[in-house]
Amino acid sequence: MLSMAQPSPSARERILDSYIELLISEGERAATLDAVARTAEVSKGGLLYHFKNKDALVESLIERLEEEVEADIARLHAHPEDSIGYFLRTSVNMGTPYDRAILATLRIAQENQQARDALNRMHDHWRGALSRTIPDPAVVDVVIFVSDGIYSASALDGKVAHSVQETIDVVKRLVASPAPQIP
Repeated sequence: MLSMAQPSPSARERILDSYIELLISEGERAATLDAVARTAEVSKGGLLYHFKNKDALVESLIERLEEEVEADIARLHAHPEDSIGYFLRTSVNMGTPYDRAILATLRIAQENQQARDALNRMHDHWRGALSRTIPDPAVVDVVIFVSDGIYSASALDGKVAHSVQETIDVVKRLVASPAPQIP
């Protein structure tokens, strides 16, 4: 019987994965070209064959993030009847490639305008996708803020103060209730 083993990732993918791992675990300063090559188990020349410099690694990280965002938005559109629930349930950091791309991009965003722009585009895409089923832009922003809080809490220590379902229920109640009149 033939084995259906997964093909091993290409050297280029291993290098990018190693860069992401170093960014997440040790930060931008530790993610030198030498460290990335060592972690990916390729020569520095092999790394430079695929990525001419660190900027090329950053560009590839952002491309990966944007591909993951597109796929996530497609999945969100597949759940129009429960876009809030889907969006908040998937806001828990599960260590997926999408989560890892977000975390790595966050790690470099303080010093890198491209990364900040990519994260802003990600939020804009989420905002646009949620706006298809949530008519009030302020409510869309609240859902995104709650999502960011869930994500941050789960990324920091793997815990969320309340169950995600409890949070979803609260947000849905807030969305469904009439807006308070401020005197």
